Amino acid sequence: MQADGDSLDWARAWLCATFTRALSPEEVFARYGADPNQARLLDWDTASDLVSGESGDGTVSLLRAGRIGEWAFCVEEDGGIGFGEKTLAELSRGTETYSVATTEGIDVFQYWRDGECVEYFEPGMQHSRSEPFGPWWDRVEEALAAHGGEGAGMAPVVALVLEHLGITLDDAALAGPWPSLTLAEDDAPSASLGDTYAGEGPVPPGTVLYFGPSNGLS
Repeated sequence: MQADGDSLDWARAWLCATFTRALSPEEVFARYGADPNQARLLDWDTASDLVSGESGDGTVSLLRAGRIGEWAFCVEEDGGIGFGEKTLAELSRGTETYSVATTEGIDVFQYWRDGECVEYFEPGMQHSRSEPFGPWWDRVEEALAAHGGEGAGMAPVVALVLEHLGITLDDAALAGPWPSLTLAEDDAPSASLGDTYAGEGPVPPGTVLYFGPSNGLS
């Protein structure tokens, strides 16, 4: 049984969550630019006591990663490393990655495959969609509309992705012990600005390629 928005309070706040096929948590940390050897197995309450947000050295994010079935997840608190172009290109290299983010009032959905962005948009902002248009815009808009006015944030979108992947990462699951560490944004892969962008928020990649189902990653 998949989690619905009501059991995903963790996805209502400032967050960035990525889901990548066939990587280990250690590989995920490494692709984020972190040292996997620094990770400790911590539950949510203990991990939240680690340094996050603003520090003297700049913005520091709390990363918690794990693997469920064939999908690795990374939930980032108080940061936006996981929706950067360079990070997602590295995460998706040789595989595929979904990214759902809410930061500074900006919501972003992205789907990457083998280092290239397949679909990018900010929900509710038609002009932000990357071309060629993919199928996720309609799915996300429908999911958010079903929870309109409830203050659900991006939780319905996370629930939609989890259902698509066939995994559960609800509040109870995420509260348990998972490999956790902190990462300064200065240490993460740097993002280039790409082409001029008329929307608000993160700049979509300058090049968007379409990958058909024959690649075997669907």
